[in-house]
Amino acid sequence: MKSKVKTALLDVFTIIVSGFIFSLGLESFTAPNGIAPGGASGACVALSHITGISEGVLYFVVNVPLIVIGFIFLGKKLMLKTLLSIVTITLATDYVFVYLPDYKGDPILAAIFGGVLIGVGLGLCYHREGTSGGTDILNRLIYKRLPYVSIGVITFATDFAVVLFAALVFKSVESALYAIIAIFVSSKVIDIIVYGSYEGKMLLIFTDKHEEIAKKITGSGRGVTFLQGKGAYSGKDKQVICCAVRKNDYVRIKRYVKEVDSSAFMIITSAKEVLGKGFNEIG
Repeated sequence: MKSKVKTALLDVFTIIVSGFIFSLGLESFTAPNGIAPGGASGACVALSHITGISEGVLYFVVNVPLIVIGFIFLGKKLMLKTLLSIVTITLATDYVFVYLPDYKGDPILAAIFGGVLIGVGLGLCYHREGTSGGTDILNRLIYKRLPYVSIGVITFATDFAVVLFAALVFKSVESALYAIIAIFVSSKVIDIIVYGSYEGKMLLIFTDKHEEIAKKITGSGRGVTFLQGKGAYSGKDKQVICCAVRKNDYVRIKRYVKEVDSSAFMIITSAKEVLGKGFNEIG
């Protein structure tokens, strides 16, 4: 029970902090320079330019119907965290950072630093299994309706629509280009926070010298698993080496394979995160 309360309090604290960081990036860097960094926040920057209504108020208004729909289709727990995030962003944008000086220097710097802060805010929120509302909710709803379309494609489509809308509002191609920079930077920061610096490689090695190669790999401190395989053409049973390594270990393992069996067949894929013994703890 104490563990659940502690987790819930940490969720609330982190989401509130993430909302303030997100708002700082939006209110002090991107919005003053006419940069709409995708999502609902980007749409609100453009709408604020048209209507004169503050970004915070617009952000809340845009999210109200999405929150209602989200409670119905996406679940209570997720939407409660999302509602906390939306309220925090609204209050921080209109009642805290609005009184701080805006950065109106180099638009590229505004896009980069705004993207970093927005990415940190979103990353912390996602890390506690929340969302910032807006197109995050819309993307999940679309994905639930169209599960054969990847969430990445859906997110790109909604962000592109917002950037295009903002470019028309501000009548500036440069505004769209700066927004793309902000989106790119924020997405990279989100990946670092959510997945950490534990990105690695997963190797599948097909060779007749599996024992020798496995011995070299395990001798370097990495674990190996043998998978039972069978060649469809030859009909022969094969032992396939499966191995997860950090990025900086990958070149060494590849060299081991070449030394033992230069005719080996390898499949290498990127692993966003590797958890367990020898890597980061599961948690």
